[in-house]
Amino acid sequence: MILSTQLDENIKMAKQLFPIGKSFDLISRDLLFGETKAFWIGVNGLIESSILRELFSDLQDPHFMKDTSISDIQNFMNKKIGFSQVQLTNDWNVIIKNVLSGPSALFIDGFSQVMIIDSRSYPTRSMMEPDTEKVTRGAKDGFVETLVSNTALIRRRIRNPNLTFEIKSVGSDSKTDVAIGYIGEIVDEDLLRKLKTKMDSLVVTSLTMGTKSLEELLVKRRWFNPLPTFYLTERPDVACSYLLEGHIVLIIDNSPTIIILPCTIFQFTQSPEDYYKSPCVGNYLRLLRFGCMVLSLLLLPVFLLLGAYYPNLDGFKVITTEAVSPYRLLLYVIFIEFGLDLFKYSSSRAASGLSSSMGIIGGLIISDIAIKLKWASVEVIFYGALTMLVTLTLASIEFGEAIRIYRIFIVVCTGFFSLWGFIISLCIVLLSIFTTPTFAKKSYFWPLFPFNWEALKTLLFRYPTAKAQPSKIWNEK
Repeated sequence: MILSTQLDENIKMAKQLFPIGKSFDLISRDLLFGETKAFWIGVNGLIESSILRELFSDLQDPHFMKDTSISDIQNFMNKKIGFSQVQLTNDWNVIIKNVLSGPSALFIDGFSQVMIIDSRSYPTRSMMEPDTEKVTRGAKDGFVETLVSNTALIRRRIRNPNLTFEIKSVGSDSKTDVAIGYIGEIVDEDLLRKLKTKMDSLVVTSLTMGTKSLEELLVKRRWFNPLPTFYLTERPDVACSYLLEGHIVLIIDNSPTIIILPCTIFQFTQSPEDYYKSPCVGNYLRLLRFGCMVLSLLLLPVFLLLGAYYPNLDGFKVITTEAVSPYRLLLYVIFIEFGLDLFKYSSSRAASGLSSSMGIIGGLIISDIAIKLKWASVEVIFYGALTMLVTLTLASIEFGEAIRIYRIFIVVCTGFFSLWGFIISLCIVLLSIFTTPTFAKKSYFWPLFPFNWEALKTLLFRYPTAKAQPSKIWNEK
């Protein structure tokens, strides 16, 4: 729809398209610049009123507006509008999108173009360190729910002129802004082209859950693939490190979480803490994390297998001190698995002053009662707690939750079908891991497959800064 040159017709159309007079947060003003009529519309709460107040005060000042009429809107904008972020448009769709996003629209009589004044000011929280990615040293800032603030945090760290943020609008109703960030000279151009094509073809009404909704739209995975298909971060330093390696970031408005792609399984073995320690300590922590991944998956199933079916195996007599049937031990393990998850989630939802005491004291009391009631044994509680401990060392929450789903599956199969159940379920889990889908069908195990030792060694080991600077995107061939 194109604007009319008659202001009255444009005002009539605006009142048809917007609930002016019905919705309290939609505000409008009739203005007079010399002898030229004007009309302004914006959303209260999304605009910086001080900027508009100063702008309109000048435009209605007869000493500033010496001309009694406006003959050229482009010349008027260039000479009289001192604000930097202003543009002209004659499309009602563009006006609707901008007004509902925060900029305001200024209609002037006699012109079929409207000025979009971008003086938006979103409510936002302070840039605090993310709770899920804390480090003992390093930056304490984190992404927030405002897209412009997030891009500024990246610009502050990367002052490369080729750093680009392209805006895409997703959702027919929400029209959520999604910024595609990349460094032009090192990005994978084929991956970038496929991402833009996919973003343009998305058919959805809104990104209800922000980052998660966009994830599910970009990569459709099956129910038996619980592993995350994207790497997520709330830390600007982490996002910048991936950008400098040639990755692409997706910044979603209203979400503090940034999507990084392409994604590989090795990204979940790394943590910012590795790079804020010395290389020796960083390598130790990374190798410890590798071991914790294996322990998180197999510790409880192996305990169940040996304790239930091979209790007298030489060298493993310390696995369990109580002779119980395999199915009873399976119930013990299932009880402790769900019980620990219950404590974990209830403490995470409780008020900060109560979560620690509730988790520790509640765990001690209930575990003692569970032993007396024969709902669990000391050994099961010990191995369950140890499993939860090693799971919490994993850098990614999504990755740890996927490992838990795999672990429960192996536990159930082992409890019912003994050694063969353990072997077959482990093979199924490995098959599920190997078939985890990724965007643009990139290898989930790169650089292990296709093999690239130069890239792989930087993921397995924490190198000194002088040797860990990628001069160009890693060769994925």
